[in-house]
Amino acid sequence: MRLVIRHNADTVADYIAEYIKERINQFKPTDERPFVIGLPTGSSPIGVYKRLVQLYNDGHLSFKNVVSFNMDEYVGLPRDHPESYHSFMWSHLFKHIDIPPENVNILNGNADDLQAECERYEAKIQSYGGIELFMGGIGPDGHIAFNEPGSSLQSRTRVKTLAYETIIANARFFGGDVSKVPKLALTVGVGTVMDAREVVVIITGANKAIALAKCIEEGVNHMWTVSAIQTHPRSLVVCDDDATLELHVKTVRYFKSIEQVQDEMIGRENLGLYGQVAGPLKYKAIPSGN
Repeated sequence: MRLVIRHNADTVADYIAEYIKERINQFKPTDERPFVIGLPTGSSPIGVYKRLVQLYNDGHLSFKNVVSFNMDEYVGLPRDHPESYHSFMWSHLFKHIDIPPENVNILNGNADDLQAECERYEAKIQSYGGIELFMGGIGPDGHIAFNEPGSSLQSRTRVKTLAYETIIANARFFGGDVSKVPKLALTVGVGTVMDAREVVVIITGANKAIALAKCIEEGVNHMWTVSAIQTHPRSLVVCDDDATLELHVKTVRYFKSIEQVQDEMIGRENLGLYGQVAGPLKYKAIPSGN
């Protein structure tokens, strides 16, 4: 697992948007071989979406051959409700880019048969050969998507009862009125996320600091479902300084030192997107200090 630490939420968003741009462009998607991406909602990805739109407007990125699958949707909230995740995604991303509407996949929280809807969603993901990159945010209790504490780490897309803490946290989107927040949601499972070939997690703010510490410094635990990414072969967590407040100082120094070695000794030009050696190494000269 890689941990990249940036100064604030803005620089985190810059890093992730640039990373996604490079992943899509290097993939060279086509109509027959689209880039399949999993996308979150909530406050964490808004900055990333804003920057992706800018990259599209500047001609650096196209979503014409991208297929998206969103992580979750509220149950019982009309699709055109301003706080539905369908509305969120079109407002913050989809209506500003060139992704074909038929390539957008969002769970239907108003389906007549919710279980069948979840099974259909899983089957459609598989029909594309799985998800190439799943981007996610987390809640203060470490949940990824709506996989609340105690969720099975092998779980698939399903109906989920929201934890009270999550309902309280989301009340800010409903005028602070807890009674207006849906109590059920459809969500991809932890296993669904872990099946992606790459997982990228956004963690910003002091209110996520304990969750980050549980994810990085402690073991895999179903009470902190984001910790499952420890076992993923290609996972990346990008956080800001505030989110590191509960990490040990030596942990922060360790992950920052890896980037320092890459920048000052190996050289970014020698490394691929994942931090792997991209070719014959030409180490930079290290000043003797004399």
